[in-house]
Amino acid sequence: MDEIVRRAVERAIVTMQQNLGEQLTIDDMARSAMFSKFHFSRVFQRVTGISPGRFLSAMRLEEAKRLLISTQFTVADISHRVGYNSVGTFSSRFRSSVGVSPTTYRQLGGTTLEIAVDTAEETRSTSTVRGHVLAPPADQLGLVFVGLFPSRILQGPPVTYSILQRPGSYTLVDVPLGTWYLMAYSMTPGIHPELGQSPYVGSHGPIKIMPDVAARIADVQLHRIRIVDPPVLMALPDTRSATLRAVAS
Repeated sequence: MDEIVRRAVERAIVTMQQNLGEQLTIDDMARSAMFSKFHFSRVFQRVTGISPGRFLSAMRLEEAKRLLISTQFTVADISHRVGYNSVGTFSSRFRSSVGVSPTTYRQLGGTTLEIAVDTAEETRSTSTVRGHVLAPPADQLGLVFVGLFPSRILQGPPVTYSILQRPGSYTLVDVPLGTWYLMAYSMTPGIHPELGQSPYVGSHGPIKIMPDVAARIADVQLHRIRIVDPPVLMALPDTRSATLRAVAS
């Protein structure tokens, strides 16, 4: 049954990919999966970790990221191509999810100069989350981003993060009270995800941080991104620049 469910979710995601500029409804997605819409929503979240609507929104912004660095289309053209009627709404959602405006993202070539941390209305604690980022033994990976987010999607500012030279041990300190998801991301050196090259991702959670929790252990396994994994939206620093900064420090 799990294989049947996974394939049904994959069919729905392919439908999303083929209709990013259209106004898809939950009924449209459920029909492509051949489930009732109520059952579809439950199984989709079970397989991907997020709702169908959030997944579709993330796919639209992922496609916008690709178009920004691989074409000369204007921001207005791109917003319409990925299903937005309002350029202002598109730009606002792009910035909140990716971390920079569409224009800045294009100017920086699909990277960011720095990663902002979300400190709004969060109660910092002395809790620590630590563990290991694990990778397939035969794969050569570069820098690894690991951070805590409020949901199973790598978007918006993390509440805390670290960048590792390679897969291995990590420590995140002063973790805010709350429920978080550990998200990890890495690329093979010299390739770019927005140009059709697959990154490696991993997640662990939920991780609950309460006042009496001093430390939590959380290992995360990296794997090449699959069709059922939510898109990576947050812009990350250029790996070469990040490597140079790490060596200098």
